Amino acid sequence: MARMLQRLSQGLRTTCVVALMTVASYAAAQTMRGDHPDTYVVKRGDTLWDIAGRFLQRPWLWPEIWQANPQISNPHLIYPGDVISLAYLNRVTAEPGPREEAPINAIPLADVEPFLKDLRVVDAFEHLPYVVGLEEDRLRATQGQVAYIRGLPSAAPGQRYAVVRPTVRYTHVSRDSLCCDLFHTDDLDFRGRRTIDFQQYWTNVLTPDKGQELLGYELQRVNVGTITRGEVGGIQASTLLLDETGREVRVGDRLIPVDAQPYDLQFFPHAPSHQLDYGRARVLAVADALAHGGPRDVIVLSVGAREGVDNGTVFSLWREGTNTIDRVEKGADRDPDTVFHENKVRLPDEFAGHAMVFRTYDKVSYALVMDSIKPTRVGFHLKHPDAPY
Repeated sequence: MARMLQRLSQGLRTTCVVALMTVASYAAAQTMRGDHPDTYVVKRGDTLWDIAGRFLQRPWLWPEIWQANPQISNPHLIYPGDVISLAYLNRVTAEPGPREEAPINAIPLADVEPFLKDLRVVDAFEHLPYVVGLEEDRLRATQGQVAYIRGLPSAAPGQRYAVVRPTVRYTHVSRDSLCCDLFHTDDLDFRGRRTIDFQQYWTNVLTPDKGQELLGYELQRVNVGTITRGEVGGIQASTLLLDETGREVRVGDRLIPVDAQPYDLQFFPHAPSHQLDYGRARVLAVADALAHGGPRDVIVLSVGAREGVDNGTVFSLWREGTNTIDRVEKGADRDPDTVFHENKVRLPDEFAGHAMVFRTYDKVSYALVMDSIKPTRVGFHLKHPDAPY
């Protein structure tokens, strides 16, 4: 009797597993485009997002393709030449290709590697050692020249440091009673202090520092060097020999230890863990640009780990709908400044594209624009990737 119950239990478990796999496969099949082939051969230059974008209605669901290919033990180790099955219900035997080239990453490494290496966000930088002078009293220094560092009294020859420059200060002002929060992006001078921005002058006056939340300071790596001499013999600065041909070093640049930990791009695209309040998640900046960006551009987001954002989080990007005057009702010549906000017509937000996070900090994160139908701008809202409006 016990054996019969055990066999029955095993049979029920097997039946349940098969049923669940069938349901999962059916659900995944609903996301497939109608004209997809049974198999696809991975090509050089493909990314997992690109492959899924060809065959799935929602490209951030490429793990669905992985589920249909049990021979792929690690979806981040897909190589050019691999044959991938796209037949969910009538599976086709997939075959591995040659292993002569690098595996496919979730996003194009070449597009984000400079930002992984060169940009980071910190809560403070004033405590960091800084460049106090340069060789022969130069204004700038580069590879093969030396910089003199203050704040490293115990530095020893051979220690490696990255030279970084505070460039941007990100802040947030909560406006619970109105539509959306305010976000400021302030440029910093050589000391890391804010420069005067006349476009935001009156905003800064009306919302002083005590009403703002600091999201972080962006540090840009400009060079790397090796300590050749510490503070010895009455000398009050350590000597750093620069060994990269990157950006030129100047007085006021800061130092941080070289980070030997490699970055990791092996993550799964996924929707945000929970719904964020409207207006809280915004595009703060477009890296290496003024205000606009497109596919394969890096953008800075106003949310990070504390909001549940992690590497692989996918957002849809939206232009905020305009608050306009109903000129049919109010009159064609009505001055917009004479109409209160609540008496204007709110137009719908406009979809622009999708972005995927690849580096996360506590309050800020970096994302890559994966696809778009219009340029992404500073101030655009971030929503669930499937948001209908």
